[in-house]
Amino acid sequence: MKSKHDLTITDIRVIVSSPGRNFVTLKIVTKCGLYGVGDATVNGREQAVAAYLKEHVTPCLIGRNAHEIEDIWQYLYKGVYWRKGPINMAAIAAVDVALWDIKGKAADLPVYELLGGKSRKAIATYAHATGSTIDDTLDKAEALFAQGFTAVRLQTAVPGLKASYGVLGDKKDYFEQQSSRPLPPEEPWSTRKYMNSIEDLFRQARSRFGTEVQLLHDVHSRLTPIEAARLGKMLEPYDLLFLEDAVAAENQDSYRIIRDHTTTPLAIGEIYNTIWDCKELIQNQWIDYIRTATTHAGGITALRRIADFAALFHVRIAPHGAPDLSPICYAAQAHLGIWAPNFGIQEFVGFGSDKSNEVFSYDLTLTEGMIHVGDSPGLGVDFNEEAAAQYPYNRSYLPVSRLEDGTLWSW
Repeated sequence: MKSKHDLTITDIRVIVSSPGRNFVTLKIVTKCGLYGVGDATVNGREQAVAAYLKEHVTPCLIGRNAHEIEDIWQYLYKGVYWRKGPINMAAIAAVDVALWDIKGKAADLPVYELLGGKSRKAIATYAHATGSTIDDTLDKAEALFAQGFTAVRLQTAVPGLKASYGVLGDKKDYFEQQSSRPLPPEEPWSTRKYMNSIEDLFRQARSRFGTEVQLLHDVHSRLTPIEAARLGKMLEPYDLLFLEDAVAAENQDSYRIIRDHTTTPLAIGEIYNTIWDCKELIQNQWIDYIRTATTHAGGITALRRIADFAALFHVRIAPHGAPDLSPICYAAQAHLGIWAPNFGIQEFVGFGSDKSNEVFSYDLTLTEGMIHVGDSPGLGVDFNEEAAAQYPYNRSYLPVSRLEDGTLWSW
């Protein structure tokens, strides 16, 4: 049966805007007028992926059939020769997600139906509670539990350090810090000070909230494998849903060491770009959750493959959900999450700010800590180019971390 729509790609637009945060948005337009949107944001390197899309990807796609998602994905991945990498894979992801959006609109179906339909009614999420003291963190967690969340990630300042991951000395976020001098902020790190203080956070959390709620923690890649093993063992009595990014992601074998010493569930993957980055972790069952995001790992097509592969080894998906991923990414992950049989949980920091809500619209709702996906055709998300034009790009960077003696460390 022939489609009533002519989905020949006639125009591709790359828009870099900053409605509260920098986002790289791709819009693919077809001959019949249907269009799709994708997210290509790479925090701190937005212009690199924008240039890659404009100069190298767009010319290869004009005139192609937008229905041919798989062939286009393979063309952009295998046809480049210089495979993988965050810039290349974010560009592929933006194209892929936009094409799924178009296909859903052409079929008059939400994307999750094209994937195989719902596996659940709604998507479980976890929120963030981050404070300058343990009491501050737990007060914020209590407020989130009162809103209906049943899973919360706990982070608190490390005593003796002027700033910690997620906790800033002047109480501004990383983006606001750089408005006058856009250079990477520097933060100190001390493993000993961290290890001497972190258990008390979870001891008090369990004492205050009991055992019914789910607690998580992000180490943000700052420990060695044996230090991470000690931390996992230390936190076993507090029954974490998972311990995230305990060790830097490059050496997958590091997680074998951690796994040999602790039963605390482990999660990693937000900086991974392909299935090959996490292949050994998954097939050796060294992790419990894989956290790759659609925007950074090649889109819906690629993350679906990762999910299916992970399911063979009892690993669940828990996609990255930082504020530097646009609502387009959230929508794509929501459709994947409502479908994937081995979905675990979705990181959630809000769909967007007041500014970003002027630019993006989406058919997603949050109720009692659960994301409900609407039945709009495609992704159910849209992008207002005129509104985006009111928020020009604002160069910014994520921080860097140094030990107290000045040695550069993993942030």
